[in-house]
Amino acid sequence: MTLDPSLTPVATQKVPAVLDPNHPVALLPPIDPAFLEETLLQLMAIPSPVGLTDGVVRYVAGRLDAIGIPYEITRRGAIRATLRGREARPARAVVAHLDTLGAMVRELKPNGRLGVVPIGHWSSRFAEGGRLTVFTDTGQLRGTCLPLKTSGHAFGAEVDTQPSDWEHVEVRVDVESRTAQDLQDAGIHVGDWIAFDPQLEILPNGYMTSRYLDDKAAVAALLAACKALVDSGLPLPVDAHPLFTITEEVGSGSSAALHGDIAEMVSLDIAIAAPGQNTDEHAATICFQDMSGPFDYHLTHKLVGLAQLHGIAHRRDVFKFYRSDSAAAVEAGNDIRTALIGFGADASHAHERTHRDALMALAQLSAAYMLSSPVAARDRKSMGSLEGFTEQLRPGDMLVPVTPLPDPEGFLAAENPAEGI
Repeated sequence: MTLDPSLTPVATQKVPAVLDPNHPVALLPPIDPAFLEETLLQLMAIPSPVGLTDGVVRYVAGRLDAIGIPYEITRRGAIRATLRGREARPARAVVAHLDTLGAMVRELKPNGRLGVVPIGHWSSRFAEGGRLTVFTDTGQLRGTCLPLKTSGHAFGAEVDTQPSDWEHVEVRVDVESRTAQDLQDAGIHVGDWIAFDPQLEILPNGYMTSRYLDDKAAVAALLAACKALVDSGLPLPVDAHPLFTITEEVGSGSSAALHGDIAEMVSLDIAIAAPGQNTDEHAATICFQDMSGPFDYHLTHKLVGLAQLHGIAHRRDVFKFYRSDSAAAVEAGNDIRTALIGFGADASHAHERTHRDALMALAQLSAAYMLSSPVAARDRKSMGSLEGFTEQLRPGDMLVPVTPLPDPEGFLAAENPAEGI
């Protein structure tokens, strides 16, 4: 069996020149898998669809307190932590999002059930059959998301032929409710949040399946990387800011948590293992482009070099239908280098599955990045001269081989000597 070259052992890898030989990378501190798994389990226990994230923000703040990392919280709850380096600039950010998909009550229906709309972009086919909690103004109620025609004994083949979209599902709340008034009497209103149960399973063979691995698995990996760095006492070359955002699933994400000192930003998110993709559930993925466009050439290649240098299992990939906190940061007007790395997973925004190997690889790559030197020292200032500016292609790399064409006068005159007399 031929191994993918991106997973070749470190001893046979050629480390790209993008790694600065004048700033050698320290040995990586060990990642604590028990801490990572415990953090993931605790994150999954906290419902956090977009807009209902105060609880998960408080949890991560407590986790940072326990590790010993200072942080600030924005008005709405995005967290910006700080790991001090030898120099303050050019600072870097490593970002994961706390918010998840969910739903909201759209209608109290005459049949005593709830019409809903999704929070974030996901298919209703993955909501069907899901157990859930409705968060009312006064408490919580349990329920199930079902297609409009559910019982085969009542509808026969129509159960199989009905459309699959959010207009064709409803929530059956576990209270006595036959009318809209019954629902209102139970305390339910339009605009109430709905969180679907994660249904987490961690198997002895290392596989993990759940809703919301996107992005709670990456949050757990980032916190594990931060803990490893703090426990090791290894010095960072520049300030690193772990960021935890709360609106990535609706597009705004990191745009509210950055500041002018940050020159580089790496997003940690789910990576898609599917036909036509190069991602694997047992490795970290380094994404070169998503639907927002290519990521920074130098920062992306630096991450590849770090993975090679440290023997971290990794894949390179390109995603057609994907955007992340990095896109939100650039679209908000931030002039920063961005990159995207992720844990390989199957069935994103559905019943997701990954492997412990991928989370460990993502944590290792995150730690390696925070221990490495910046892409360019020039980036400590937002504007500057050409001196110190990065270079992707040297003049010699731009030469295009061209075969010279012969002079038509020479060969045409030889083939037609009578012409011209």
